[in-house]
Amino acid sequence: MAEQNNPQDFFEFMQKMWNPMGFPIPGMVAPTMNVEDLEKKIAELKAVETWLTMNTGFVQMTIKTLEMQKSGLESLQAAGKAAADSMKKAPE
Repeated sequence: MAEQNNPQDFFEFMQKMWNPMGFPIPGMVAPTMNVEDLEKKIAELKAVETWLTMNTGFVQMTIKTLEMQKSGLESLQAAGKAAADSMKKAPE
């Protein structure tokens, strides 16, 4: 006998197809009618947003610092090479 597919199986199949890792998709959860729960969720998400923004700033600052270090090292290497070349060309 063939098994009958019920609608819940179909929705599970569709969710696995669209979201294979199983992370909750925004809009795919049952809406809450409790205002306090919504306020709590909004506050949690704002805290996460603040944390992510702060970390983005740290990453950008680290990138800029490394770029400055790279430029400094390149300048020192170029100056060292120029000094070495001038020493080779100088008459003895």
